[in-house]
Amino acid sequence: MAPFQFIERATPFNSKGGATLPIFAVTPAHIETGTIDPIALDWARKAGYKAESGSLLLIPTAEGHLGGALFGLGSNPSEQPFLTGKLARSLPAGTWHIETAPLTANRLSLGFGLGSYRFDRYKSEKAAAPTLMIPRDADAADIKRQLAGVFLARDLINTPTNDMGPEQLEAAFRALAEHYKAEMSVIIGDDLLKENFPLIHTVGRASADAPRLLELHWGKKGHRRITLVGKGVCFDTGGLDIKPASSMLLMKKDMGGAANVMGLALMIMDAKLKVDLRVIIPVVENSISANAFRPGDIYKSRKGLTVQIDNTDAEGRLILADALAYADEDAPDLMIDMATLTGAARVALGPDLPPFFTDDSELASDLTEASLETDDPLWRMPLYMGYDKDIRTKFADITNAPSGGMAGAITAALFLKRFVTKTPSWVHFDIFGWAPSERPHSPGGGEAQAIRALYHHIRQSVR
Repeated sequence: MAPFQFIERATPFNSKGGATLPIFAVTPAHIETGTIDPIALDWARKAGYKAESGSLLLIPTAEGHLGGALFGLGSNPSEQPFLTGKLARSLPAGTWHIETAPLTANRLSLGFGLGSYRFDRYKSEKAAAPTLMIPRDADAADIKRQLAGVFLARDLINTPTNDMGPEQLEAAFRALAEHYKAEMSVIIGDDLLKENFPLIHTVGRASADAPRLLELHWGKKGHRRITLVGKGVCFDTGGLDIKPASSMLLMKKDMGGAANVMGLALMIMDAKLKVDLRVIIPVVENSISANAFRPGDIYKSRKGLTVQIDNTDAEGRLILADALAYADEDAPDLMIDMATLTGAARVALGPDLPPFFTDDSELASDLTEASLETDDPLWRMPLYMGYDKDIRTKFADITNAPSGGMAGAITAALFLKRFVTKTPSWVHFDIFGWAPSERPHSPGGGEAQAIRALYHHIRQSVR
């Protein structure tokens, strides 16, 4: 069975054989020492080609036809392990193979695949793209599985809210569950109050598209129990504490936590890992209407803790509070939540390096190792209890928006920590879910973050 696709697209790979064009991936040392194909070397020297990082030089045949390409890796190829992603956007259409490259087969293939991503759903014209032969010593099935998970996250984030509101996100979640024969359930609208999810209902009640809680079960009882929780704010106006227009431009990505959790779930299910998997996604649109929640309101959460609303634009932690409390009631072996939660995380680490928070030092060490092994960057930040006083408030148990503006990513994590009391191992990821500019393995836009590292960690832990 092929991996799930939210948007059907042709594979960037070709495995049928036949005539293919060669790519010589080289460093400056290869040109200087002459240790490549002599025809390619002669053309490179005549063209003054220096094999700079990401540079491409097409090679003609004696008859003047396209005969291959030289691709520069720069002096230190390890600095950009997925540099081959640039090939997927710079090569002419056709079928290619890597003739020589000082990279592992998995790295160069995965890099090409990641870089091949195009979100052209709304484009009238779609350009033809090159395909690459996957080397025989590469794990083709796992490469395609990881690409499917990454592409699912990117597709969901890139889709504008008029086509990715709560109802459409539920449809995508249902399609994913059906593809892998998982059990799926949903609680919608006022039923959230009946089932004791008051904060999810509070945040989403002003939208014309009703709030909901999505849940998926897959795997076998008795295996390691893993629960994934993802923030699904399909659009965030900021509520009554309305954002300025410039801050709303990317708010279709505020369901990036949900999108990444779904991409990770895809990888786990497609690989048939020996886990008992549960996925929980609270889905809302933070809108403005006569019944919108207000600054100063106080609400009781599923866990019983009361929360004072000091900023309606700090809504993500509210819906996660109910979802995490619900997940925690089952006390899984590992709980992972992912959310586009704070601007403070971006100020601290920028858009490309998502922080994670956990009290489990062994898990933190394992995730750091997985990050390095997969070249999927992560960075641990502290759950510093000295700041816990900042989320307390006079009239309720806790506030959703501490005053002062300092350590915002940490206080948000400490807020969530209040709702996880039974689970032995919990980790919170504060992701950006967006690539502001083009990179070798990404054309920019919606982005998968941390899920390849998480997949690698989970896969290693259940072998």
